[in-house]
Amino acid sequence: MKPTLLRVLRQLPLAALSVVFMPLAWALLWAADALFLLFGKRQPRADSMPRRHAASVVIPNWNGRDLLEKYLPPLVRAMSGHPDNEIIVVDNGSTDGSAAFVREHFPEIRLLALPENLGFGGGSNAGFRAAKNDIVVLLNSDMRVAEDFLEPLLEGFTDPQVFAVSCQIFFSDPQKRREETGLTQGWWSHGMLRVRHREDDAVDRLFPCFYGGGGSCAFDRRKFLELGGFDPLLHPFYLEDTDLGYLAWKRGWKVMYQPKSRVWHEHRGTIGRTFGRGYIENVIRRNFVLFAWKNMHEPGRVAGHFLNAWAGAMASWLGGESLERASLPALWGAFLRLPQALRSRWRARRLAEVSDTEAFRRPMGGWFRDRFETSPPSDPPRVLMVAPYAICPPVHGGGVFMYHAARELARHAELHLLVMVDAAHEIAAHEPLRDRLRSMHFVVRREGKTKGAGSITPYAVREFADPELEWLLHRQIFLEGIDVVQLEYTQMAQYAGRSRRLVWALFEHDIYFQSIGRAMKGMGLLQWVSAGFEYLRALHWELRTLPRLDAIQTCTAENTEYLLSFLHGLDGRVRHDLRAGIDVSSYKFRPGGRLPRTILFLGSFRHRPNLEALDWLIRRVMPQVLEQEPQARLYVAGSDPPAGHTIPDLGGAVEVVGFVPDVREALARYAVFACPILSGSGVRVKLLEAFASGIPCVSTTLGAEGLARNDGDVCLLADDPGEFARKIVALFRQPALGEELARRARAYVEQHHDAARMARKLVESYREHLARKAGAAEPVATKTR
Repeated sequence: MKPTLLRVLRQLPLAALSVVFMPLAWALLWAADALFLLFGKRQPRADSMPRRHAASVVIPNWNGRDLLEKYLPPLVRAMSGHPDNEIIVVDNGSTDGSAAFVREHFPEIRLLALPENLGFGGGSNAGFRAAKNDIVVLLNSDMRVAEDFLEPLLEGFTDPQVFAVSCQIFFSDPQKRREETGLTQGWWSHGMLRVRHREDDAVDRLFPCFYGGGGSCAFDRRKFLELGGFDPLLHPFYLEDTDLGYLAWKRGWKVMYQPKSRVWHEHRGTIGRTFGRGYIENVIRRNFVLFAWKNMHEPGRVAGHFLNAWAGAMASWLGGESLERASLPALWGAFLRLPQALRSRWRARRLAEVSDTEAFRRPMGGWFRDRFETSPPSDPPRVLMVAPYAICPPVHGGGVFMYHAARELARHAELHLLVMVDAAHEIAAHEPLRDRLRSMHFVVRREGKTKGAGSITPYAVREFADPELEWLLHRQIFLEGIDVVQLEYTQMAQYAGRSRRLVWALFEHDIYFQSIGRAMKGMGLLQWVSAGFEYLRALHWELRTLPRLDAIQTCTAENTEYLLSFLHGLDGRVRHDLRAGIDVSSYKFRPGGRLPRTILFLGSFRHRPNLEALDWLIRRVMPQVLEQEPQARLYVAGSDPPAGHTIPDLGGAVEVVGFVPDVREALARYAVFACPILSGSGVRVKLLEAFASGIPCVSTTLGAEGLARNDGDVCLLADDPGEFARKIVALFRQPALGEELARRARAYVEQHHDAARMARKLVESYREHLARKAGAAEPVATKTR
């Protein structure tokens, strides 16, 4: 308690002042932006290709004589391949004899001895100005290079838009966790920049990254100086390289990671030996705030930053400081540099060619490919299917659709698969698909409760918001040259966006907000309120998100009409004849020879509508069936069934079979198929499978939505429990009626829901969208304001 009390008392004046200086800072940034809109001018950009025959290596040094002695010799050998290569040591006023050591032992190295310590940024800027080559490699003094590290870096400057190429970083101690790899990521979350290094051995070629690390990266010297070099706003250290990388992306340039250029970091920097931990952490927090004040120009991001930064600082004041959020001393330190931040912000606005949103997107592999690649689409198209649930074994309706679609689509396209599974043991079941696919990758869902109960984002969307899935999605788009991303289920639409050449397609297995609305009927008050909140969130989110998609596939014409009644602008992008299909030929048609007076109920019991349907069937329908046919038996099959003691057995008339490895066996055995669905949306896959198998069906109107409009066409329809029971009994007593229904149902599903036919049409629709995009005159809107 004592340290907490001391912190609270010590920072109390800053807490009081923060309610004044934070709004003031926000107002001054807003005023600066208003003045720029009135009087500011963009700085023209003229890209040029750097000469790649040689490079200058710049090493900032401060009291690192022992490191120079250890790591300069391998660097000298690596740079000996061309006479125009040069090494420049920038000595930042060292007191350990570093400058004299370099003069004596490495006369071939250029020494730039500064009278005082200008810090990492200032010393590096001086080295860039002194360099003679177009490409400058910036190295820390504690970095050991591979003998062939230079050539891959030079090769990375593939076009005039490349700003920097980063090395792959290893630690000298192979047992140490690689917190630094060179493969950097950056994103905006809760009003602040977040950064990390990724370790991904699959990235084995030139790949976009968020920024090039200042101690292991090659830069285009002209572009570096055009951006102003490392900004003294962030003096004495930390985030200068991140700031520069972000400026480059906003300028319209590229920052690349080159895994073939290898360096080893000893991590013996002088910062930790010179400054205390508390000081270092406060500088880090302050510089994250200054980064936002300089670089965030979208009003929504600025507002989110100030609100979250102040709230985070209050939490740090009362609950303890963390590098994950701002602190009051960090905010005050940033405020003291506000005049300098305003000057840097003005310059950043002059340099910016794209928006903040676009600058955060472009370093991601998929968006990079979409924005910068110019090659035509492949034929057959390269398709990446992204599924939020396991596909194999196909134990639920959506799994059946995805399984049959993947098998058939692989015949007509180069298909890649990315699947989120609940547990690692589910992965092995997908092996039978591997030979059909070009690649197959998995993400195991994170455990723990989904955060954000008060968020306006629907729970189902937050549940599938996963940074690992997003990383793999974009990595595969880039590495595999993907043309089409086929997203499964509404919640996966969160990963889509407006694109220039990449086609984003979504299969709405059901319309989420419609399903919730239907399920609300009959709920208790508390359930109804909770579901109503989720309905409003889902409606708001879906109506905002779906217009980003290029193609939307629904299960039925009714689903399409319902969706278009809310979003008229989607007309022409929504089709219902491309995805709701099964491989009909794999189901043996057996219209007769079944166990008499037996009923089959089939479904995945993770799905709430199946639980509701089963309860209705057992409690309200089966007693009336048994009155007329006492020997009738109901068999309940499906994954994750409710516990047996929770289901009335009606004197032995109900048997819970549970999970069946192959539903076709059950569909071939029993006499009548019951589909008493009361809520939900989309097509009941179980009905399609029943139609294909020759088992006559009784369904509710909603259960047969999109498949049967009239009673007796392909199945019998009934919404009243008594009527439902009478129709089951009628099929028991009139086998000829059942066989005739089964034959019409089989013909229907062959004509309208065969996966093989649908896959061919689906690939043609992909080609149409790709051709339309290839011929589009206007690129994606990416301009900044």
